[in-house]
Amino acid sequence: MHLEEAIKLLRQYSCMTVKIPQSEAEKKELQQAVIKVVNLSDWENLGICANNSEVGFAVLTSYLKALGYPARFDLSAINASKEPVYIKYNTQKLSYHLDYYNGASRGVLISCQSENDLIAGTYGYFPENLFD
Repeated sequence: MHLEEAIKLLRQYSCMTVKIPQSEAEKKELQQAVIKVVNLSDWENLGICANNSEVGFAVLTSYLKALGYPARFDLSAINASKEPVYIKYNTQKLSYHLDYYNGASRGVLISCQSENDLIAGTYGYFPENLFD
């Protein structure tokens, strides 16, 4: 897949609601596009909007592993929340911030940082289970 094709596909999934791939082939294509653009960016911020902290960290872990980042969290040190949460993860610092979230959106935002204007930007919401 060429970079331009990957960017075009990611932009199709960039809206206020989560667009769900309609087939396994579409899911694989979206996975490849995300990985391609992330691999070409300098670093990323991932934003996870989830129903609770357990789901949020499971989603974050699956994305980080798929994107080649370490995903080691001491979940016993995290205040478990049954409330909706937002987790912001910085791949440059390998750190996160967890907060309560009162919005209705669920899914993953990926903000790619790059000096290449074609790559730089925020993409998503992507499905929570994209890399399951």
